[in-house]
Amino acid sequence: MKLNELKPPRGAVKRRKRLGRGTGSGRGDKCTRGDKGQNSRSGGGVPPWFEGGQMPLQRRIPKRGFTNIFKKHYQIVNIDKLESHFEKGEKVTRETLEQKNMIDNASRPVKVLGRGKISKSLDLEVDRISKSAARAIKEAGGSVSLTSGEELPGLNEEESR
Repeated sequence: MKLNELKPPRGAVKRRKRLGRGTGSGRGDKCTRGDKGQNSRSGGGVPPWFEGGQMPLQRRIPKRGFTNIFKKHYQIVNIDKLESHFEKGEKVTRETLEQKNMIDNASRPVKVLGRGKISKSLDLEVDRISKSAARAIKEAGGSVSLTSGEELPGLNEEESR
Protein backbone atom coordinates (compact mmCIF):
# COMPACT_ATOMS: atom_id res chain seq x y z
CA MET A 1 0.00 0.00 0.00
CA LYS A 2 1.26 3.43 -0.97
CA LEU A 3 0.23 6.91 0.14
CA ASN A 4 -1.29 7.67 -3.24
CA GLU A 5 -3.51 4.60 -2.95
CA LEU A 6 -5.11 5.65 0.36
CA LYS A 7 -8.85 6.37 0.11
CA PRO A 8 -11.50 7.16 2.71
CA PRO A 9 -13.80 4.26 3.65
CA ARG A 10 -16.86 3.71 1.50
CA GLY A 11 -19.74 5.99 2.46
CA ALA A 12 -17.55 8.40 4.46
CA VAL A 13 -17.45 11.13 1.78
CA LYS A 14 -20.77 12.55 0.60
CA ARG A 15 -21.01 14.07 -2.88
CA ARG A 16 -21.92 17.73 -3.22
CA LYS A 17 -25.50 18.51 -4.32
CA ARG A 18 -25.20 20.10 -7.80
CA LEU A 19 -28.06 22.54 -8.30
CA GLY A 20 -29.28 24.26 -11.45
CA ARG A 21 -27.56 21.95 -13.95
CA GLY A 22 -30.57 21.12 -16.12
CA THR A 23 -33.90 19.41 -15.59
CA GLY A 24 -32.40 16.00 -16.25
CA SER A 25 -30.39 16.21 -13.01
CA GLY A 26 -33.58 16.35 -10.96
CA ARG A 27 -32.44 19.60 -9.35
CA GLY A 28 -32.51 21.92 -12.30
CA ASP A 29 -35.59 24.14 -12.71
CA LYS A 30 -36.10 25.67 -9.25
CA CYS A 31 -33.08 24.13 -7.55
CA THR A 32 -35.05 22.66 -4.60
CA ARG A 33 -36.12 26.14 -3.41
CA GLY A 34 -39.83 25.87 -4.17
CA ASP A 35 -41.90 28.22 -6.32
CA LYS A 36 -41.83 31.89 -5.30
CA GLY A 37 -41.19 34.07 -2.29
CA GLN A 38 -38.44 35.58 -0.23
CA ASN A 39 -36.68 32.29 0.46
CA SER A 40 -36.48 31.30 -3.21
CA ARG A 41 -34.58 34.44 -4.17
CA SER A 42 -30.84 35.01 -4.02
CA GLY A 43 -29.87 36.58 -0.70
CA GLY A 44 -33.38 35.96 0.59
CA GLY A 45 -34.45 34.75 4.00
CA VAL A 46 -34.81 36.32 7.42
CA PRO A 47 -32.30 36.41 10.27
CA PRO A 48 -32.74 33.89 13.12
CA TRP A 49 -33.98 36.59 15.52
CA PHE A 50 -36.80 37.75 13.23
CA GLU A 51 -40.21 37.01 14.77
CA GLY A 52 -42.53 37.61 11.86
CA GLY A 53 -43.08 41.32 12.45
CA GLN A 54 -44.17 41.12 16.10
CA MET A 55 -42.28 43.10 18.72
CA PRO A 56 -38.95 41.25 19.11
CA LEU A 57 -37.96 39.69 22.41
CA GLN A 58 -35.00 42.02 23.00
CA ARG A 59 -37.40 44.99 22.82
CA ARG A 60 -40.15 43.38 24.93
CA ILE A 61 -37.91 42.74 27.95
CA PRO A 62 -37.45 45.81 30.19
CA LYS A 63 -33.99 47.26 30.66
CA ARG A 64 -32.54 47.15 34.17
CA GLY A 65 -29.64 48.87 35.89
CA PHE A 66 -26.90 50.99 34.43
CA THR A 67 -23.13 51.07 34.07
CA ASN A 68 -21.39 53.57 36.32
CA ILE A 69 -18.73 55.17 34.13
CA PHE A 70 -16.96 56.66 37.17
CA LYS A 71 -16.44 53.33 39.00
CA LYS A 72 -12.82 52.53 39.83
CA HIS A 73 -11.72 48.99 39.08
CA TYR A 74 -9.04 47.92 41.55
CA GLN A 75 -6.50 45.15 41.03
CA ILE A 76 -6.66 42.88 44.07
CA VAL A 77 -3.61 41.59 45.96
CA ASN A 78 -3.85 39.56 49.17
CA ILE A 79 -1.26 39.69 51.95
CA ASP A 80 -0.44 35.97 51.65
CA LYS A 81 0.89 36.71 48.14
CA LEU A 82 2.97 39.61 49.51
CA GLU A 83 4.45 37.17 52.04
CA SER A 84 5.61 34.78 49.32
CA HIS A 85 6.87 37.33 46.75
CA PHE A 86 8.68 39.97 48.84
CA GLU A 87 11.64 39.92 51.24
CA LYS A 88 11.69 41.49 54.69
CA GLY A 89 11.88 45.30 54.63
CA GLU A 90 11.16 45.59 50.91
CA LYS A 91 9.07 48.46 49.54
CA VAL A 92 5.81 47.41 47.84
CA THR A 93 4.46 49.75 45.15
CA ARG A 94 2.42 49.33 41.97
CA GLU A 95 5.64 49.14 39.96
CA THR A 96 7.20 46.40 42.11
CA LEU A 97 3.93 44.43 42.04
CA GLU A 98 3.91 44.61 38.24
CA GLN A 99 7.57 43.54 38.03
CA LYS A 100 6.74 40.43 40.08
CA ASN A 101 3.68 39.71 37.86
CA MET A 102 1.20 40.09 40.70
CA ILE A 103 -0.85 42.72 38.82
CA ASP A 104 -1.46 43.33 35.12
CA ASN A 105 -1.02 47.08 34.77
CA ALA A 106 0.82 49.53 37.02
CA SER A 107 -1.33 52.42 35.81
CA ARG A 108 -4.50 50.90 37.34
CA PRO A 109 -5.09 51.29 41.12
CA VAL A 110 -4.28 48.46 43.56
CA LYS A 111 -6.15 47.33 46.67
CA VAL A 112 -4.59 45.04 49.28
CA LEU A 113 -6.91 42.60 51.08
CA GLY A 114 -6.31 40.63 54.26
CA ARG A 115 -6.52 36.97 53.19
CA GLY A 116 -3.76 34.89 54.74
CA LYS A 117 -1.01 35.72 57.23
CA ILE A 118 2.09 37.86 56.99
CA SER A 119 5.20 37.71 59.16
CA LYS A 120 7.57 39.98 57.20
CA SER A 121 7.74 43.72 57.81
CA LEU A 122 6.98 45.38 54.47
CA ASP A 123 6.69 49.03 53.47
CA LEU A 124 3.44 49.32 51.47
CA GLU A 125 2.45 52.22 49.24
CA VAL A 126 -0.89 51.34 47.60
CA ASP A 127 -4.14 53.02 46.56
CA ARG A 128 -6.50 51.20 48.97
CA ILE A 129 -6.16 48.67 51.78
CA SER A 130 -8.66 46.81 53.92
CA LYS A 131 -8.72 47.22 57.71
CA SER A 132 -7.68 43.61 58.33
CA ALA A 133 -4.76 43.84 55.89
CA ALA A 134 -3.54 47.14 57.38
CA ARG A 135 -3.77 45.71 60.89
CA ALA A 136 -1.84 42.54 59.91
CA ILE A 137 0.96 44.52 58.26
CA LYS A 138 1.26 46.89 61.25
CA GLU A 139 1.41 43.91 63.63
CA ALA A 140 4.20 42.36 61.50
CA GLY A 141 6.20 45.59 61.95
CA GLY A 142 5.59 47.04 58.51
CA SER A 143 4.24 50.41 57.43
CA VAL A 144 1.35 51.35 55.19
CA SER A 145 0.76 54.57 53.27
CA LEU A 146 -1.89 55.41 50.70
CA THR A 147 -0.87 57.10 47.45
CA SER A 148 -3.76 59.56 47.78
CA GLY A 149 -2.45 60.74 51.16
CA GLU A 150 -5.66 59.76 53.02
CA GLU A 151 -5.65 58.23 56.48
CA LEU A 152 -5.67 54.47 56.80
CA PRO A 153 -9.06 52.82 57.38
CA GLY A 154 -9.82 52.03 61.03
CA LEU A 155 -6.29 52.36 62.37
CA ASN A 156 -6.67 55.29 64.73
CA GLU A 157 -4.84 55.03 68.04
CA GLU A 158 -8.09 54.37 69.97
CA GLU A 159 -9.18 51.51 67.70
CA SER A 160 -5.85 49.69 67.69
CA ARG A 161 -5.85 49.28 71.48
